[in-house]
Amino acid sequence: MPSLLGAATEFRSMELRATPRSVTPGRQRWDVKMVLGRPRTAEILAAALRHIPGITEAQANPVTGGVLVRHDARMRATDIGRIIRRVVTRVAEEPAAAGLPAPACPAPASAPRADLGLVVRPVLAVGGGVAAGVALIKGSTLSRQLVAAGAVATATAVVLRKAWRGTVDTSWDAAGPGAERHPMLEIVGPDRRRLYRAGALSVACQAAEIALGTFLGWTGLVLIKGEAAPLVSLGLTTASAQLWGLAGLVAVACAAVAGLSYASNLQWRRLGQDIEHEWRSRTYRHVQRLELGQLEGERTSKVAGALTNDVGQLGAFFAGPANDVLQLGTSLAVLVPAFLLLAPQIAWIAFLPVPVIAWLSLHHQKKAAADYAVTGECRSRLGSQVINSLEAGATVKSFCTEDYEAERIDELSESVQESSGQTDRSTIRHAETVRSCTTASMAATLLIGGRSVLNGTLRFEVFSPLIGLPQMLLMRMSRLGGITDQYQRTLASYNRVQRLRALPVEADGGDGTLDLAKVRGEVVLDGVTFAYPGRPTALKDLSLTIPAGQVTALVGATGSGKTTIARLLMRFQDAQSGRVLIDGQDIRDLRRHSLRHAIGFVAQDPFLFDGSIADNIRYGSFGASDEEVLRAAAMAEAHTFIATLPDGYDTLIGERGAALSGGQRQRIALARAILKDSPVVILDEATSAVDNETEAAIQRTLRDFAVDRTMVVIAHRLSTVRHADRIYVMGKGGIVAEQGTHNELLAQHGLYASLWQLQAGELAA
Repeated sequence: MPSLLGAATEFRSMELRATPRSVTPGRQRWDVKMVLGRPRTAEILAAALRHIPGITEAQANPVTGGVLVRHDARMRATDIGRIIRRVVTRVAEEPAAAGLPAPACPAPASAPRADLGLVVRPVLAVGGGVAAGVALIKGSTLSRQLVAAGAVATATAVVLRKAWRGTVDTSWDAAGPGAERHPMLEIVGPDRRRLYRAGALSVACQAAEIALGTFLGWTGLVLIKGEAAPLVSLGLTTASAQLWGLAGLVAVACAAVAGLSYASNLQWRRLGQDIEHEWRSRTYRHVQRLELGQLEGERTSKVAGALTNDVGQLGAFFAGPANDVLQLGTSLAVLVPAFLLLAPQIAWIAFLPVPVIAWLSLHHQKKAAADYAVTGECRSRLGSQVINSLEAGATVKSFCTEDYEAERIDELSESVQESSGQTDRSTIRHAETVRSCTTASMAATLLIGGRSVLNGTLRFEVFSPLIGLPQMLLMRMSRLGGITDQYQRTLASYNRVQRLRALPVEADGGDGTLDLAKVRGEVVLDGVTFAYPGRPTALKDLSLTIPAGQVTALVGATGSGKTTIARLLMRFQDAQSGRVLIDGQDIRDLRRHSLRHAIGFVAQDPFLFDGSIADNIRYGSFGASDEEVLRAAAMAEAHTFIATLPDGYDTLIGERGAALSGGQRQRIALARAILKDSPVVILDEATSAVDNETEAAIQRTLRDFAVDRTMVVIAHRLSTVRHADRIYVMGKGGIVAEQGTHNELLAQHGLYASLWQLQAGELAA
């Protein structure tokens, strides 16, 4: 026994193990065994961590067991580690409560209600148990059957309540602070009338389906007994007349079911598609106005996921599961009262499988979610390895590792086969169990109902139409797990989309504008200090002047703040202190679009869109003529290589310009900036990927383009800037180490002269 207890304790400690994988300022990755293969536990843990002050984001992956935590960079890593371990322990001990924020202090107003609930619930439970016991011992047969029906209803309510409580923490978290409406109503938004219309069609369709089942039951009654009493009151007294009448009713009911099913499904699908479109459009417009820092780095993949998968999930729930919920609810609302009123003797046995199937469906869905996640991860690894092996064909052949790669694919394929087999076995087992329960329910209903008919306590005219109706409900009940899963996924997706929409957008700060025709282009940095979050200071009390109508160069070591200056000029970021002026105006007093219209910008790694070369050059200057595009390409020394392409300027270049070399991409981006024709142009390593001959040709053409234009050239290659009117040499810490012309800086025998000697091999005179 002690050894067993020790083994259990050791297993428990392994489950609670949380070890750091990587720790960087503002971000930590941990391995948490407890969430491995447990999607629900992963959701609860992530929700609990997000409620901790100072933690801005938390994600838990049930496939890998990894937990990602983003937090305030000012918090110590050891403190975050203690928080993570404490929350892991709390989730293990109280999984239902761990996902909810703990109140800061007890609310006096809610205390009486809690105390009342602690008293009332046990009293009701004991009282109900006593009453049920008396009914079972001393009551009539009917009272016993009603007690049994009540027990079935109670069991169903317990199962459904447990499933619902599993979504409470997600739904309230998704609703966000101050939300007054349920998240589902927030998702539907202005389309609520269409939701009600689609719901009404679903209810009518289900009612028509129940009516169809009733008519078919009456048909069997006529064939067995020669008449159906309900039809006699309609004037159909003979069996032949009743059969013809029933044939007409069945035809009408079939047509109604088909028409209403088509109309309701179409309405739900259109509603889902419109919700998806509206949310994606509104969210994407918000994303386009986000601060650039929110779109860079790892955030980009999350934004893309929210705009595609999460927004799609919002629409998918209303396109399918919402319809199933209403049809299931309609079946319960119609059939349960009908059985209790017309055939209370068999109500309990007819609906006895309901709580069983509900529990099985929910349990299966929870397990299937983990199985599908594992299978998806295995397939992802297999697909990734196949692509890597094929793309690395030359490397594989040069190292003679074809057999090794084939064995790796075999191992991964076996993992996919094994995980898929496990998932298939679980799914088939669940389906067969549900079918067995449904069949057993029908057999028991026929047996017990038949005995009631034989002993005269239940009329055959009532029993016959009701026989097959519970099966309709039971088959729909088997979808409950999938509905609950989709509901939880939708709330989680809504939560992520709302978090995206809560990210800060760019604020103009002022209403000032620039008249492009009057912009001279003098740029002044006055005591500017700037630091990226969690990093050392990039610029420290920097002051410099970029004269109007001249070429000014910024050179220096990597990390000296050259690109940061360009980003501040474009207002991709704002300085923490100091001012950036253009023609004497603080750029924070200008509208961002007005400022950016006045500045052309070419980055070191320019982005090209999937499209033609002409479209990429014309981007931002959409009204430019073909002649203007041709002239800009010629000035950027791009026309020569474009002309050699099979389709010339109509050549498609693929995503990010994958069909072009780095130098070709830079020249197209330079042509795009030239076509914009802004009074200020910033070139950030814009020719770093071109050869020396092409660079020299570009510099010659840019001299004409730079006349009466302010040009800022950022470069590591000093030959690029030797003819600049002024050169600033940036030192470590974002300060100006030296300044002057090329010859003046060489004469100083300082940092610039040393760099020139290293690159050109020439000593300063």
